[in-house]
Amino acid sequence: MILIADGGSTKCSWCQLDDARNRVYFNTEGYNPDFIDTAGIVASLNQHLPATLPRDQVRDVYFYGAGVSSPEKAEVIASALRQLFPNTTAHVTEDLLAAARAVLGRKPGFAAILGTGTNSCLYDGEKITYNVDSLGYFLGDEGSGSFFGKRLLRDYLRGLLPDGLQEKLKEEYKLGTRNEILDRLYNQPLPNRFLASFAKFAYDHNNVPYCRDIVHEGFETFFQNLVLHYPRYQDYSFNCVGSVGYNFRDVLTQVAKSHGMEVGKIIRSPIDDLVAYHEEDL
Repeated sequence: MILIADGGSTKCSWCQLDDARNRVYFNTEGYNPDFIDTAGIVASLNQHLPATLPRDQVRDVYFYGAGVSSPEKAEVIASALRQLFPNTTAHVTEDLLAAARAVLGRKPGFAAILGTGTNSCLYDGEKITYNVDSLGYFLGDEGSGSFFGKRLLRDYLRGLLPDGLQEKLKEEYKLGTRNEILDRLYNQPLPNRFLASFAKFAYDHNNVPYCRDIVHEGFETFFQNLVLHYPRYQDYSFNCVGSVGYNFRDVLTQVAKSHGMEVGKIIRSPIDDLVAYHEEDL
């Protein structure tokens, strides 16, 4: 039996796959090693793993995770997996490789993530060969949920939201005072996840010009700051995973085509395609 995990910063999607290719899906919290340590991952998984999962029968765990940017970051997660599954080999790598394998399989091309955060790459059918650093939610992550959330919160705190959105945002998210919001961002865990939660507001109110405009501007900034810096980017189709890219795929398609990229596969979650990828190795 093997486990395959697509670990975003907000949610982790899992599939339990046995030798007869039977699939069992489940979800847990997301585990980004930039924001959680090994002990925290173990505690969360002990709470959220299905009781029916035979942990001692898991021989391999393929974990693709947000924030897995170095061997040291990968070890934060791998150590937790070895504690939980005593007979397993833990294969921990970045979520960007999961995106590439999901949308491209074993074919070369361009792949991106547009979810809580942003990432992108060129892929040769086996490994990532080129990456323009997204720099995370402080400095970059253009076009991501946290990027849109930052814009919405900034305009909210300055009283700049138009068309009745000021009161709607306050009511829907039960927003407190300025100091309470800043405390949530600067002093409490997982500020990127907090910011990304506001992307749903833009989606729910996409009939309002302001919301449509910030989504278009966000994706345009994503292309200007990342995609256009890939060599011969127009030679590739645009392929993407993530809830933000999927939910706003009409705008994303428009922006991609405006820069001369045909659109390939845009999916919400890579887990099904990842399972198909690993099934070939059973």
